[in-house]
Amino acid sequence: MNELIGRVFSFEKTIFPASSELFGKLATHGQAPKALMISCADSRIVPEQIMQAQPGDLFVCRNAGNMVPPFATMNGGVSSTVEYAVMALGVRDIIICGHSDCGAMKALSNPVGLEKMPNVAAWLRHGSAAEHIVSTCQPHLEDHERVRAVSLENVIAQIAHLRTHTSVAAAMARGEMALHGWFVDIHAGQVLGLDGNTGQFVPLREDSPLPVAHAARARIATQIAEAAE
Repeated sequence: MNELIGRVFSFEKTIFPASSELFGKLATHGQAPKALMISCADSRIVPEQIMQAQPGDLFVCRNAGNMVPPFATMNGGVSSTVEYAVMALGVRDIIICGHSDCGAMKALSNPVGLEKMPNVAAWLRHGSAAEHIVSTCQPHLEDHERVRAVSLENVIAQIAHLRTHTSVAAAMARGEMALHGWFVDIHAGQVLGLDGNTGQFVPLREDSPLPVAHAARARIATQIAEAAE
């Protein structure tokens, strides 16, 4: 803890003065983040570091297992963060970001010991679809491979939950919202992105198009209705 406190002093003496103009602008004009990232609370995953983001670039929501409860189930921190990011801040990209060696996904894959942590067990039920898909579609997977598969499926499951949120659904219908599914491989130092066209996770590469889970496009049904009128 003393080491962390020492870094606070470093921020005051070094970091803040070097970026005083940026902080001054943010304090005066407020924030306009470019994206919302919902990531795991794991201390090894730092969203701002992964995206090399500066203060003001990224709106972040972190929780165990990068979960997004379906809209109707509860009024909690994740739901409120999503609503505020979309409706108040005008964010047009949301990233669900999972990662390798995730403790939450290990518990979801093998819930031994969760009886002592009832709140954790209840929270992880938001990822039950991911575990069920792997258990029924890939029952041969074990240990590390099973956890990785559950982690990837969980990103897809949380994107599905995210689409039930009214603010997100409306923004997508207007063609103003894109959804992204990312997976950080800590061991390889690599970020994978969900390609919505193929359903596969592919490495993010500078010389290749960015894989997008759901691209920003207006709903076809709305366009047809307008044309008929």
